[in-house]
Amino acid sequence: MSYVNPVNKSYCLEQICESNYEKLLTLFPEIPLLNDTHIGHSKVASGLHITLLSVSPFTTTIELNHRLLVSDSTVLTPSIEVRLYLDIQLAEVLNDNDREHVHKIYKDNRQSTEILHYKWQLNYFLHKWLDYCFYKQNVVVKVA
Repeated sequence: MSYVNPVNKSYCLEQICESNYEKLLTLFPEIPLLNDTHIGHSKVASGLHITLLSVSPFTTTIELNHRLLVSDSTVLTPSIEVRLYLDIQLAEVLNDNDREHVHKIYKDNRQSTEILHYKWQLNYFLHKWLDYCFYKQNVVVKVA
């Protein structure tokens, strides 16, 4: 995949987080209704699994992964932790199986450019992964 580096990364990050939220709700429309620890799978994209990690009045944190069958065993990869902001309708990737939470990597808030770049990479990956899931299943998503 080619490297994408938009000029206005903060604006593009917000747009991707909005798009990811809509795509996740298309795959798992019951997410806002969950209030306990659940494990489920998408009826739209086969192999896509969700684990509910935490719920608060305005946010829901999930783990999203894809079930792959590799030589008679099931592997869940990639594994992405996503926080959904229900009130503002954004989905932000917190970490994945290869990268830590941003606050563990960048301890100094003055590293805002590095933090923004790190968040961009995480969220852009989810954006492309969800596109792939829809492409494989021939599902059309309307994203405003």
